[in-house]
Amino acid sequence: MKPHAAPLWHRLALYARLVRLDKPIGSLLLLWPTLSALWLASNGRPDWRLIVIFTAGTVLMRSAGCAINDFADRDFDRHVKRTAERPLTSGRIAAWEAVAVAAVLSLLSFLLILPLNALTLKLSVLAVIVAGTYPYFKRFFALPQAYLGIAFGFGIPMAYAAVLDTVPAEAWVLLLANVFWALAYDTEYAMVDRDDDLRIGIRTSAITFGRFDVLAVMICYGFHLLLVGWVGGTYGLGIAFSAGLLAAAAIAAYHYMLIRERDRMRCFAAFRHNNWLGAAVFAGIALG
Repeated sequence: MKPHAAPLWHRLALYARLVRLDKPIGSLLLLWPTLSALWLASNGRPDWRLIVIFTAGTVLMRSAGCAINDFADRDFDRHVKRTAERPLTSGRIAAWEAVAVAAVLSLLSFLLILPLNALTLKLSVLAVIVAGTYPYFKRFFALPQAYLGIAFGFGIPMAYAAVLDTVPAEAWVLLLANVFWALAYDTEYAMVDRDDDLRIGIRTSAITFGRFDVLAVMICYGFHLLLVGWVGGTYGLGIAFSAGLLAAAAIAAYHYMLIRERDRMRCFAAFRHNNWLGAAVFAGIALG
């Protein structure tokens, strides 16, 4: 479908919807682990310039990822009720526009980190590759949400690299913890679209886990909190950190109450509520 001509302000509004500026939850799900890594790597005293760089870069790369995801899924999304009216899928913008938006946002993100060390720059290239290839993993990989966890968590080793000029073992443990967290919250998200995904042949963790989907979500939450707890223990974080983890565990238990009946809207509510779980973990780390 050929996009309709529209005033510039209207096209900018379409681009904003393309990159989900109206849905900031995705950016926050990337931001909390990245900020947690910055605080840990700097022993609770991160450089304010790094906070600005990584916060802005996280928003830019999440936005670029949304654009390239819609480009990759443009022929699938029209068959899914929740995504059929996205700007690219509905024909209000062209495919090349989505690619151009993703390229410009990725370039801006790269320019942000140019003042940082060489290791951070090298890791940023890997981050772009992972983010750009994620949408295609849904074609063949049974657990694309695990790959998403790597893409969403790549700010963790980059934050350590920016502060320490190296990536210690605990950074990779945190990245693994983020993979489990992404498996949990994005399985909840995939439970919303399971019927449509089965019909069009998309692979998701909700389909792979089948009738064990709720159990799998809770196990992933458990591994996430255990791994984060282990890292916090290596830093000697105290009562505030433990309180943050307990709050996150309580939030995970609340998510069980939401998803146990597999109601679509309650599963979506659980996915969105993961912002608070990530915020609890970060608060525990920052205060600890």
